[in-house]
Amino acid sequence: MKLIKLPLEFQKARIILEKIRNAGFEAYFVGGSVRDTLLGLPLHDVDIATSAYPAEVKQIFKKTVDTGIEHGTVTVLDHGDGYEVTTFRTESTYQDYRRPDSVEFVRSLEDDLKRRDLTINALALSLDGEVIDLFGGLEDLKKGLIKAVGNPNERYHEDALRMMRTVRFASQLDFEIEATTLKAVAENAYLLEKIAVERINVEWTKLLLGKNPKKGITGFIETQLFAYCPMFKTMDQVFKKIPSLEQLHFNNEVTAWTLVCYLSLDNHKQVSKLLKAWKCSNELIANVQNCFSALALLKIGQIDAWNLYTIGLPSFEMANYVADMLGFPRDMTTIQDSYKALPIKNKKELAINGGNLIKDLQFTPGPLLGKTLNTIEKKVVSGELRNELSLLEIAARKIQND
Repeated sequence: MKLIKLPLEFQKARIILEKIRNAGFEAYFVGGSVRDTLLGLPLHDVDIATSAYPAEVKQIFKKTVDTGIEHGTVTVLDHGDGYEVTTFRTESTYQDYRRPDSVEFVRSLEDDLKRRDLTINALALSLDGEVIDLFGGLEDLKKGLIKAVGNPNERYHEDALRMMRTVRFASQLDFEIEATTLKAVAENAYLLEKIAVERINVEWTKLLLGKNPKKGITGFIETQLFAYCPMFKTMDQVFKKIPSLEQLHFNNEVTAWTLVCYLSLDNHKQVSKLLKAWKCSNELIANVQNCFSALALLKIGQIDAWNLYTIGLPSFEMANYVADMLGFPRDMTTIQDSYKALPIKNKKELAINGGNLIKDLQFTPGPLLGKTLNTIEKKVVSGELRNELSLLEIAARKIQND
């Protein structure tokens, strides 16, 4: 197969391949960028594989960075762009199921491609647009099939994360997983315990945000991969329920985690425990907790001004996205109008602060000062007090004297 016109990303990187070839070595575009080009998808990274060894690549180009030179990767800098150039390589045994015990640089493209995980990722593209397919990747792309290169058991023993990549690509591309490959994932699922949670989380997030998360989650359940993920072992019934939701589709990481948490957990503490086990950021945890609370309020249909103020409109909008999947969406126009009508949107907008209480009313720093500000804040948000300094100082003095 030959491509007549290469995407702009490849055209920009053309000079890199030309220089390597002019130096007497082979060079090809490889991996996901080739796959996505053939599928008509946008490209994110352009990876280059070459028969030149790292030291030889560094001799060809003036500006390079040793980003992963022990594994054969050198980043070549060209007019502000960086291109990862990796030497063809073979890998030894993987005693820890995630890193090769040793890497050997080779001159053979075939040897390099056969160590890759899936046939659709084992494609190379030459400078003249010729697609090199040694393992049936083009046919699998046509069939919409996720299939391991060679023996799937060997591929998963080399890097157990490839099992998560397998179910992730089923979701991301809306492809089916080939039977032998799926069976191998199920047989080797226990190896996922060898993989760092952070790496699993990356694949899990991409699975949830894929084109067809139902396929990914179904594979995740059928192969028992979930049982080897943090705190998921007892949540099999939850994951079996998720694919039954007709409108299952996530617009961001917060809505994805909110649905999982809402169907399986009871409170903020449990949400925090789960997401910390998954090594999620504090920002994500806080956003999911807010969305979790908003979803519970949408369910019962009881949302007051204080709820809107403390949780925030964005969390209610994301929660309503999840509520729509669960079958109880609310009229967001009404909620948005109620939010707009709030006297203040955050504490900084409150006309009074601790400095006023200390200077004007002789409050001393301590619990009473904090309690007074909190009480006034709630009364302003609810509409009981106008947000004017003089009125708020009168209210503060009354609280001080009570």
